[in-house]
Amino acid sequence: MPGPGRNELCRCGSGRKVKRCCGQRRGPGEQDLARGYLAQKARAAARELRHLDHDELHDLFDELFELPELDLALTITLPQLLTQDLQHLFDAIKTDDVGAGDEVIPTILDQLDTPVERARLARAVLKLRDSRRLDSLLAAAAIIDLDSRSRLLLRASLIHAAFIHTGRLGTPGGLRLAA
Repeated sequence: MPGPGRNELCRCGSGRKVKRCCGQRRGPGEQDLARGYLAQKARAAARELRHLDHDELHDLFDELFELPELDLALTITLPQLLTQDLQHLFDAIKTDDVGAGDEVIPTILDQLDTPVERARLARAVLKLRDSRRLDSLLAAAAIIDLDSRSRLLLRASLIHAAFIHTGRLGTPGGLRLAA
């Protein structure tokens, strides 16, 4: 059943038309805008990397795992409410149980991997590149990774954030956070 027409009176009783009431949204949503932003930046990044051969690209993408060590902005945003899976990851880090950590990471990424988070990380990568703190080829590889279905950078970002959260690793500035 279709919803009310744009020019009909809103069901809330305000007397206003639907198109001007109750948070009627027009245009692309935040998720769509983030996907578009990533796609546009990935096209430019692909042009920058097109001259590299397979081995050079492979080496470049291998470097992505250490990228979150460069700046705190490259760590994934952890949820305010601690989930059971996130607590398991923190416990695995505290006890150096790599297997237990690897077991819960995909589930955590399923919850945190959104186009908006990917776009936020892409903006941080580009900001570091523009300030000359990050090599442009490595930045291009990071953008392509974030635009793809790959979770290489997201995984590294999550692991780094978890290590910082548990106090096992300092921030890029050298600070240790209390868990």
